Amino acid sequence: MSLVAYMVKNKHRAPAPQTPVAPDPSLPRACVIGAGSSGIAAAKALHEAGIPFECYERGTVVGGNWVYDNPNGQSACYETLEINTSCPRMAYSDFPMPADYPAYAKHHQVADYFTQYVDHFGFGDRITFSTSVDHVTRNGDGTWLVTVTGPEGQRTEDFDAVLVANGHHWDARWPEPAYPGTFNGKQIHSHDYRNGDQLVGHDVVVVGAGNSAMDIAVAATEKARTATISQRRGQWVLRKFLFGRPSDQVALPSWLPWWATSAKLAVGAFASGNVAKLGLPQPKHKPGQSHPVQSEGIRGALKSGRLTPKPGIERLDGDRVVFVDGSSVPADLIVWATGYRVSFPFLDPDVLSVKDNDLPLWKRTVHPDLPGLYFLGLLQPVGAVMPLAEAQSVWITEQLRGTYAPPSDTEIRQQMVHDHEANKKRFYSSARHTMEVDFDHYLWDLQRERKQGAARAQAARTTDRSSATA
Repeated sequence: MSLVAYMVKNKHRAPAPQTPVAPDPSLPRACVIGAGSSGIAAAKALHEAGIPFECYERGTVVGGNWVYDNPNGQSACYETLEINTSCPRMAYSDFPMPADYPAYAKHHQVADYFTQYVDHFGFGDRITFSTSVDHVTRNGDGTWLVTVTGPEGQRTEDFDAVLVANGHHWDARWPEPAYPGTFNGKQIHSHDYRNGDQLVGHDVVVVGAGNSAMDIAVAATEKARTATISQRRGQWVLRKFLFGRPSDQVALPSWLPWWATSAKLAVGAFASGNVAKLGLPQPKHKPGQSHPVQSEGIRGALKSGRLTPKPGIERLDGDRVVFVDGSSVPADLIVWATGYRVSFPFLDPDVLSVKDNDLPLWKRTVHPDLPGLYFLGLLQPVGAVMPLAEAQSVWITEQLRGTYAPPSDTEIRQQMVHDHEANKKRFYSSARHTMEVDFDHYLWDLQRERKQGAARAQAARTTDRSSATA
């Protein structure tokens, strides 16, 4: 069990498989929904474990949210997007990112990396493209019926397990309720922003305090006629580099509790400097009590005067936006960087309903009332999703192969409630904080559970053998 912080190096690269892996028809049959970063991690784990599976992707390429203008229509990728977790901390455990990548890879490099990952491990032919999942429902015998639509029309198939990897950055959340007043200009969500050309010649107001809001506001200073950023609540904005190295590589042992990670974030916030001194709202929470926001460009944009900071919006007024401090700015384009809803359009509300993005899961993977239904990447780590989705995928294959046995249902539910409430208490109340986990500690904790589950499975097999020979 690893006690050190996660860091993938060139020596960790696994060799390409030399012989094909034949699926074992005696094992449970699985369905993977989506071929983004979590879906391909699941497909690889199932493929290597010999588990029969289908992976359905509505687009024509792998990579999901990291593919610019992804044909699946779900990607929020924009021209200047780059990762906020450094490459060694974002890569899958056995496939480091190319050595010539910068510390924080650009979106096209990340998309290429995912393609290389699929090609290297040889499971690309297991992904069915241009196929959408329309409906997933429980069968009377405990299996799952999955209805899909592809080039050959619609069909329904039966699976023992369904691995949901449809992502949670595609269903745009607009302000609710809408701000009062009328607006004569154009309004878009950050999900529909692609590049600075959309901002040229406009008086732009970007609304939001997350990473996308920062990136789009900086782009607006270079392309728009005027650029304003509006924030109801201040955030601690961290720099991507500290002390001459990627800030997230100043890592701590994985077994340390949350207070250590929170302290590290506080040091990073102090070293980065408080952007409230440049006109943004003063954060009302301590560093470490919100999901980290990173930007290298926001400080320069504010210092130059090209970006005007404003508080929250009071109302819309034709060709102007009025703020709660009584000030206003001209505007003919509003970009709402107001986050996303967690949703599963293929699941009926009576199967699963999510309110305010709050969906408790055991280890952010298992819903105890829905056996055989697993969720991948449905978490918001202080770090990258990809290694966590990979660990979840391997854990699921162990469950499907029978080499892992879970604890009692009572213990699962107790752990789920305890972990969910503990994670929520670490951050201020917000729909963006319902899925937060501590990256390194999550990996350590899941590895510990896998080890315990393997011991339980071995003990059960020993008991069965003893009973058979008695």
